[in-house]
Amino acid sequence: MKRKPKFMLPAKYVLLIMTGVCIAAMLICLMLNITGGPLNTVAGYVFVPMQKGINTVGSWAADKADHLKRLSDVMQDNEELQRQVDSLTAELNTIKLEQYELENLRELLELDQKYPSYDKVAANVIGKDGGNWFTNFTIDKGTDDGIETDMNVIAGSGLVGIVTDIGPNYAKVSAIINDTMSVSGMVTSTSDNLIVHGSLQQMNENMVIEFSNLNDKDHEVTVGDPVVTSYISDQYQQGILIGYISSMEMDANNLTKSGTITPAVDFEHIAEVLVILNKKQTAEE
Repeated sequence: MKRKPKFMLPAKYVLLIMTGVCIAAMLICLMLNITGGPLNTVAGYVFVPMQKGINTVGSWAADKADHLKRLSDVMQDNEELQRQVDSLTAELNTIKLEQYELENLRELLELDQKYPSYDKVAANVIGKDGGNWFTNFTIDKGTDDGIETDMNVIAGSGLVGIVTDIGPNYAKVSAIINDTMSVSGMVTSTSDNLIVHGSLQQMNENMVIEFSNLNDKDHEVTVGDPVVTSYISDQYQQGILIGYISSMEMDANNLTKSGTITPAVDFEHIAEVLVILNKKQTAEE
């Protein structure tokens, strides 16, 4: 025997009926001006919790809306602050770069004034060989600017090296720290001559280069004495600072001394240089 399906009202009709009953009850209470009795009691049980629930939900929704608004305002403020931080960071980096360039230009100006008898042209470093040191590098000036091979290059506080290759708008420079480079030098305190040798091994280990053939029979040369290019050099102009004696010892022949020199130039950081346009050969002629 089949059961008859139970009749069920749709939920929307049940809700509509209950709403109608509630409204009718409220109207009856108002019409009869009932301040007590069963209907008032029923209304208290039905409508007061409903009203509390509605108020609670409303307060929660208002709090959430206010929280979301505050969160949105905070996020906007954070975005604006981040934009300001990015802008200030960019400005600070620009200022640091300008300050770095200004310091380099000031060094070049002081170096230019240090050797006023030589004509010079300033150039920027645009490339270098691999490694930590500026052993061989390229500058952005060439024959169009009057530069020729064998011209001396200076930077920082003294001698960097010599031009070894040239083009219309570039030149290649070999630094005195190269193993194959040697310079005739002179100790300024005694006018004693010596030979300065490049040494990448010494640069890597102690940040110095080497010297030999120092004839200091009276033992007047001391650590810290400046060494400059000698007048007997056939490639380098006289009197350009090479560096300072950092160590020395007597050779096996008991006649000459050898040792190391701390270069006057920071060969790890070279950005701008001055090229001396007067060649040693031209000066001798």
